[in-house]
Amino acid sequence: MTSTIKVLLAEDQSMVREALAALLGLEDDIEVVAQAARGDEVLDAVGAHGVDVALLDIEMPGCTGIEAAARVRRAYPGVKLVVLTTFGRPGYLRSAMEAGADAFLVKDAPAAQLAEAIRKVLAGERVIDPILAAAALAEGANPLTEREREVLRAAADGSTNAELAQALHLSPGTVRNYLSTAIQKLAARNRAEAVLIAREKGWL
Repeated sequence: MTSTIKVLLAEDQSMVREALAALLGLEDDIEVVAQAARGDEVLDAVGAHGVDVALLDIEMPGCTGIEAAARVRRAYPGVKLVVLTTFGRPGYLRSAMEAGADAFLVKDAPAAQLAEAIRKVLAGERVIDPILAAAALAEGANPLTEREREVLRAAADGSTNAELAQALHLSPGTVRNYLSTAIQKLAARNRAEAVLIAREKGWL
């Protein structure tokens, strides 16, 4: 008899999460043993339920699915990670792979396709949506450094350079330099446009 695959489903929209859980529950060999509405709940849930595979939406409060994937990979290297996205943002694919994801799929893929991806990653395969993979190759690498991304993310709420400097423990001049470099790399007119471009491409 085939053993049941224990799955964690992390998705902040309850209707989507419950629908996915119900559909996956129809598969004979898959059981959704835990659900999480926040990225920062994922690690504890994985540990508490002996999960085999974690399905992680990218956009969640607490921390992103990609950040949650990295935490799970460090703490539970045997757990397989499937990152789900509604966004066709190619930069997310690269970030997900760097975080240790075993699969990267669009969230609105048919439930049977998600179930098959769960089985494949458990068998040691890597599963990547071909359209997202092609877009990532066409887009090229993220030109921003980790520190430039950090400063740009922090600037997204409209904080002043002085506020950013205090929050990030940097000097205002250093913050200004990072922002200026990021704006130039993204061919943006200002920091707001730089944030928008970076988000669109999945580079934040």
